[in-house]
Amino acid sequence: MYALIVFLPLVGSILAGLLSLNNQDRPAELVTVTGLLSSLLLSVIAFAEVAIGGTPITVDIGRWIVSGDFAAQWALRFDTMTAVMLIVVTGVSSMVHIYSVGYMSHDNARARFMSYLSLFTFAMLMLVTADNLVQLFFGWEGVGVASYLLIGFWYKKESAHTAAMKAFVVNRVGDFGFALGILAVYVLFDSVQFDVIFAQSSLIATTNIEFLGQSLPALEVAGILLFIGAMGKSAQLGLHTWLPDAMEGPTPVSALIHAATMVTAGVFMVCRLSPMLEYAPFALDVITIVGAMTAIFAATVGLTQFDIKRVIAYSTCSQLGYMFFAAGLSAYPAAMFHLTTHAFFKALLFLGAGSVIHALSGEQDLRNMGGIWRKVPVTYTMMWIGSLALAGFPFFAGYYSKDMILEAAYAAYSGVGSFAFVMGCLAAFLTAFYSWRVLIMAFHGKPRAIADVMAHVHESPLVMTLPLLVLAFGAIFSGWLGYELFVGHHWQQFWGDSIFILPTNAAMENAHHVPTWVKSLPIGLATSGVAMAVLCYAIFTGLPARIAASFRPVHLFFFNKWYFDELYDAIFVKPAVRIGNFFWLRGDRDTIDGFGPDGVSALVYRISGACSRTQTGFVFHYAFAMLIGVVVLVSWYVLRFKG
Repeated sequence: MYALIVFLPLVGSILAGLLSLNNQDRPAELVTVTGLLSSLLLSVIAFAEVAIGGTPITVDIGRWIVSGDFAAQWALRFDTMTAVMLIVVTGVSSMVHIYSVGYMSHDNARARFMSYLSLFTFAMLMLVTADNLVQLFFGWEGVGVASYLLIGFWYKKESAHTAAMKAFVVNRVGDFGFALGILAVYVLFDSVQFDVIFAQSSLIATTNIEFLGQSLPALEVAGILLFIGAMGKSAQLGLHTWLPDAMEGPTPVSALIHAATMVTAGVFMVCRLSPMLEYAPFALDVITIVGAMTAIFAATVGLTQFDIKRVIAYSTCSQLGYMFFAAGLSAYPAAMFHLTTHAFFKALLFLGAGSVIHALSGEQDLRNMGGIWRKVPVTYTMMWIGSLALAGFPFFAGYYSKDMILEAAYAAYSGVGSFAFVMGCLAAFLTAFYSWRVLIMAFHGKPRAIADVMAHVHESPLVMTLPLLVLAFGAIFSGWLGYELFVGHHWQQFWGDSIFILPTNAAMENAHHVPTWVKSLPIGLATSGVAMAVLCYAIFTGLPARIAASFRPVHLFFFNKWYFDELYDAIFVKPAVRIGNFFWLRGDRDTIDGFGPDGVSALVYRISGACSRTQTGFVFHYAFAMLIGVVVLVSWYVLRFKG
């Protein structure tokens, strides 16, 4: 049963790929959706047995890699953390598959699209069930390849294949650090198996390693290198630039990649390695600071964007920052809790945005929307639910998980904890503001779309709205249902051995005893953010433009995404292009080709041209040439044999 959870999506992907050769779209949709729903059902059973029943299990598939003393088994690890991720991945992915049947109904390559979706899901399931770092890296790279295919699915659009390439390259930067981290772990532990690493971490804590000519704490170096991989995959500050451009893919791709699966892989990896990272306090501080900075950075950028999908994408980036700084403060249960709740309401928001785009005939610019809430009541209601959960309003999923993270940050009673708490609170206010900015601009006010588009605005079909209803259930109830299990007073019983926290890192325990104002502050910030958005975009509609004009440098700084793209373009892209052009023109064309095939062929051409000019067609020319030949031959004979 456990192996089927992982391999059913792979079977569906292969079958859909074969069916795509003959453009058999409907059968491809049927096999992929059936495979994912079956995997979801089995995941629920596995969650009941493993997480609730407390019976973790490892399924051995076989020996995978053997090289000298190195050996890596292929095994599927099912513990509480895996069981939680299985529900998240298969739950969201199955809803995305069903939604795609309606959303992609007019596309002429639906079978290929469904094949890519299932391939992505298989790679993610391989990642979360990995029993060692090499197997995790296999799934890690698998989701990278699948995301490249999905982001660039509409490959005839230049912006789509450019975005796919950007995502691929930026992730390779992070993956280089991840690969170095795996090598460092193998050098230290002589193994890549999680159980071996976790058992020996306390013994390796005082070991140093030579790195860049310096003797440094070994676990700190390995932890930071592994986190660099997480930064790329989870779009943390510095390696985040691929995330907004990935919106060029179809909307179901945005929901699958940016809600519950690929971008949360880094959070999962950090939490999985908690028994090792607990002995690397500096690495945890780095994770906390980067996460807190990402939370506030993405929130400021989300304030100013006009593409509805990009706003939600930056929201994802910000919420991932919350998860990382929670993990950096040793509040791993809180990070996993927010990962789970966020999956439901963020997938709901992305698919809801897709429903809006579908209703407006492909329009994504908020400035060309408005005045449609009566025409799309189901989508409007779903966007309300997702926004309330994202903003952290009481009794919605985000209220339980985000507030727990902020309480843990306050309860860490450390410098980095206080920094994360302040940044998290500011980001909470901005999150509520831009969430309601999207709601008001998309659904309220005067219609700004052209008349022909407004005349055809309609609610999405049932195959698209039904997944929204399922995800809305999770956005409302997942926080309430999971609070006691994930982060309650007895969270150790639920997580078991899958999460390890040193007794000295007491943020999780202290979070339950913070002052009342700490618990109430996020609610006040969310309410203030919503009120500010209503004032700016529903009542005093000219106010945002005046504020932007008054603070033009700040507005441009946020609107241009802190100029990260321009900075990277100047430092990395343009020099790389110039170097590439030099080697292409001077190295490849002028040197290799010039003295190689092009040079040889040119020489042959010149020689044959000279020879061809002697073929005039006149008999006296040939007779003269023969006479010269006879003279030369006789002269040679006389000189050679005269003695």
